[in-house]
Parts: sequence; C-alpha cells; structure tokens
Amino acid sequence: MEWKLYFALSFAMFMEYAIWGAWFPVLAARLFGPLKMTGKQTGWIYATLPLACIVFPLVGGWLADKYVNTEWILVVAHLAGAVLLFLAAGKTTFKGLFTVLLLYSVCFAATLPLVNSLMFHHLAKAFSDPADVDAASGKIFLWAPVAWALAGYFLTGWRWKFKTGEQGRDCLYFAAVLSVIMAVGCLFMPKTPPVPASTDVVQAPIRDTLAMLGNSNFLVFVLASMIIAGLMQFYFQGTAQFMQDMGIPSKNVPASMAIAQATQAIATFFLLGLLLTSLGFKWTLVVGAGCWLLLYVIYIGTKEKLLIIPAQALHGLAYVFFIIVGQIYAKSVASAEILSTMQALMFAATTGVGLLLGTQLAGTVMDRFKSEDKFQWRQIFMVPAGIALVCILAFVLVFTAPAS
Repeated sequence: MEWKLYFALSFAMFMEYAIWGAWFPVLAARLFGPLKMTGKQTGWIYATLPLACIVFPLVGGWLADKYVNTEWILVVAHLAGAVLLFLAAGKTTFKGLFTVLLLYSVCFAATLPLVNSLMFHHLAKAFSDPADVDAASGKIFLWAPVAWALAGYFLTGWRWKFKTGEQGRDCLYFAAVLSVIMAVGCLFMPKTPPVPASTDVVQAPIRDTLAMLGNSNFLVFVLASMIIAGLMQFYFQGTAQFMQDMGIPSKNVPASMAIAQATQAIATFFLLGLLLTSLGFKWTLVVGAGCWLLLYVIYIGTKEKLLIIPAQALHGLAYVFFIIVGQIYAKSVASAEILSTMQALMFAATTGVGLLLGTQLAGTVMDRFKSEDKFQWRQIFMVPAGIALVCILAFVLVFTAPAS
C-alpha cells in the first residue's frame, strides 16, 4: 500500500473518532453537574446520536453506493456538524441542547459508516487477497482509539491549564474545531465514486443488505451486536460521574477514561489479527463481550481508584474484539455493491438501535438507583452485567461463524 493512501485513510479514521471522542465520553459530567439534568434527560441527550444512527447511516451509505462521492458527503456533513457543535456549547436547557445535538447527530451519523467503507473500498483495490485487506485495515483501525485517547489527553491538559473543566462545554468547542479540520482534510481524500451496478439503482443496496437478515445466523449476530453495544451506554453515561464519586478529580477523568483507547490502539495493532487467526470470529466476539462484563463486575465490586482506573483498559479491549471484529465480519459477508450500506446497517443496529435502547435503560436505571442526589453504583452496574452475561451465553450456544 502506498504511503499516501495509508496516510489519507488513517487521517480520515483518526479525525472521525477524535471528533466523537472529544465530547461523547465526558459530556455527561456537564449534564449531571452544571446543568443539573436528571438521568432520564441525560439519557435522551445521549440518545441523539443513536436516534440519528437508526436511519442516517443507511441514507449516507445508500448515497455513497449510488449517487455521490464518499469524500464529498464527508466534507458537507462535517462542516454542518461544526456549526451545530458551536451552537450546542451555548445551550443550557434540555430542550435546546437536545434539539441542536439531534441535528448534529444527523450529520455525524451519516459519516460513520463512510469512513469504514472508504477504507475497505481502497484497500480492496490495493490488495487482491482478502487476508491482506483485513491486515491492512487493522493498521488503519488502530488510529480510531489513538484519536479518542489523544482527544481525552488533550482535553485534560486544556482543563489543567485553563480551568474549564467545571462547566464542561469545552468538549463541544473542541469537537467543533476538529470537525472543521476533518472537512478540510476530506477535500484531499482519494476519489471514491459510487460503484456501478446492474440492479435497481434506488432500492438495491438497502434491499439487498436487509435481505441478509433472512439468514438466521447473521440475524443472531446483528441482534447480539445490538444488545452488547447498547450496554456501552452504562459505561458512557455512568463512568465519568462514577469516577468523580470515587474520588477522581473531574479534570483527570478524560485522561483516565482515555486509557481505554490507548489499550484499544495497542490491541488493534498487536492482538486483533492474532485473535482472529487463532480463535475465529465467534470466539473473538465472545472475548470482546466478556471484557465489558468483567469491567462492570469490577465497578460492582470495588471503590478503589487504583483498580477502577486501569480497568478502563477492558473497555478498549472490548471495543476491538467486539465492535471492530463485528465490522470486519460484516464486511466479509457483503458484496462490493452493498459495502457502504452493509457498514451502515451495522452502525444502525449498534450505534443506532442498540445505543438508543441503552440510553433509555441506563437513564431509567440511574434515576431508579439515586437517593439524596447520590447514585447507588453497585445496583446500577448489576443491570448491564446481568444482561451481558445472558447475552454472551445465548450467543455461544446459537451463533456459528466461519474461521476468519
């Protein structure tokens, strides 16, 4: 692979997740803290991206598969997103913030599958062997957690220097600036036009992708992905406040949580190919889901900062071995004509329906186990732990997958 192509694809992956990582992990602390929102309101704020991801990844993937160059969709969506993030930083009411973040999420959701499909499209042209494509994609996927981690470390450094952590709106300004950089960079992406196909130009990609759900094994995979991904919302909505309640200063929370992404980057580079080769898709996915289960068990069983902080690595491992491996598996069963739409389906199922249900469940549970403005964290985290255990056992018994 030429270094220019590797740089371009890595840049797109890096910036997409730097934008997301700049605000998503830490905004909950602003909502619960300065804005005094309830768990249910926080759940709805965090539901804006999942709501958008139910439909708009499919719309973005369909447009890229049939009508518009992928790089131009990325440019327009990220420029619009930058404006909306600046507006969101100034909103202090639930209704105002929800409305603006929902509009922003429509833009961002459309871009999520396109970074993956752009990568797979150009790697397929560069390599004839699918194994080489998977190996090269791992080297590009690693920039996603690196970006998320660096965004967290930068935000922590910024808060140490400029004392902006108490209000917490700085994460939205930061994401807006990164969105502008992403949009400009996408102007120089390799051209990625729609793939010509002989089938119905309008309906074929979405129709053919949804037809995959008729395969019972693939349907089990999608449903398990939806449930496990949804449980991530207990991590995103709960961890920042949980850490602060356990005595970790708010200015240190972004860097502490970024341990997950540092671990994710290392695991993507050194372990992803190794586990897929030795365990195959099924058991690698089980390992990933099991890491989230273990993280919640640790949250339930300890109040020790020296255990809670390094345990963030489990989230990074889980993301690699469940979410990323799931995207690779979906790519392996998709034809070239539906590549973007297949990636969109996975984002719609996980980041869309899964996280939407997760936000509502997490918000409801956090409200239920809150007494005198204090969260009962042990009871809260028993819920995702129990659901994860049942889902993992069902997945082991029902799902079968070919070796990677």
